[in-house]
Parts: sequence; structure tokens; C-alpha cells
Amino acid sequence: MPRTLSEGAQRLVFGALVAVLVAFGIYLSVGGFGGGSDEQAEQGQDSADSGEQDTGGPATTPPSPIPTTATEDMQVLDWLPFGEDELKAAAATAQGFAEAYGTIDYSESPEEYYKPLEDLATEEYAETLEESSGAGAFWQERAEDEAVAEGRANVKSIRSFDKESIVFVVETQSITQGAEGTTEDLGDFAVTMLKEGGEWQVYDFQPADAGNLGEG
Repeated sequence: MPRTLSEGAQRLVFGALVAVLVAFGIYLSVGGFGGGSDEQAEQGQDSADSGEQDTGGPATTPPSPIPTTATEDMQVLDWLPFGEDELKAAAATAQGFAEAYGTIDYSESPEEYYKPLEDLATEEYAETLEESSGAGAFWQERAEDEAVAEGRANVKSIRSFDKESIVFVVETQSITQGAEGTTEDLGDFAVTMLKEGGEWQVYDFQPADAGNLGEG
């Protein structure tokens, strides 16, 4: 029959067991057996990352202001749907048409007068040019004198434009040659230009005060 420990011995054994269990618990809490440190480190990093991302509100992006241009550096032609060369080409044709309009050799036939105008006009406008130009009045007035008038013209401004057309305001004169030569100011004309077949052509030509805005 096993020998029973005395009461004092039992207390000593119980106290030793408690001390061992406490020491074992402390060992585990600090990463015992080499497996807890990595896991705890990973958990700690995840918590840190989470703390960086969670700012307590929706994610925001930094401001991205558009670049601005100083007044002295502004390139005005960049705002137009046409380049400088295109504008010059269209203006030259408008001016040439107005010059041809004021250039009349009354010793020739009316057909000779209208030909250079038709060459600068769109096909549609050329078909009605004789009726719409009003040049017949000059012809009848000076045909008996067989006078020769030279047209002069100068582009004054751009009245309007869109992606397909430009309307110029052109000042026009007709200067009669000879001893009794006179200068007749024909006034300002609105000349609507369209680009067809790679070339600028006159789509409409009428007094500027008629309100021509180039609407076809």
C-alpha cells in the first residue's frame, strides 16, 4: 500500500507545480518554441499597414491644377480652327475677288468681266454670280465711254468663322483711269469663304451692312 505524503509535503509539491505552470505560461507568452515571433511580427506589420490606410475617411487625391499662360505668352492663332497660312490664303482670295469686282474694262464683253470672278467662286455661287453681283449697273453706266476701272481692295477684319468658313470684311474701290479718272469707293463687303478641294473659294459676296454672317 502506497505511503501517503504528510500534509506539509503535499503543500510543498502543490506549490512547486504552481510555480512550474506559471513559468511555462510566461515562456509561451514571449514566443516560446520559436514559432510565435514571426507570426506576431506579421500581425504587428498588418496592424501598422491597416493603421496607415485607415485614416478615418474616404481616400483623396492631391490637387492637379491646369497650367496657365501669361498674357504676354498667349498664342492667339492657336485658338482658331485655322492656321496662319490658311487665314492668309483665304484672305488673299477674298481680297482678289473684291479687286476683280471693281476692275472693269468696258471695252470688253460682260463675259470677260465675270470670268475672273467665277474662277474664284464656288461652283454654286458662280452660277448665280451675274445676277447677284450688281456689276451690271456699272457696265451700263460707263459702257458708252469705254472706260477702264481698276479695282482695289483691302481686308479690314474677320467678321465671323467656324470650322468650315470665314467671313471677311473687305474695303473696295474702283478707280477709273484716264484724264478724267475718278476714285469710287464701293464700300465694305462681307466675303464668305469656303474651302473646297483644298482651295479657298468665295461662297457669298454682299455689302457688309446687309448682315452677311456666312450662313449657307
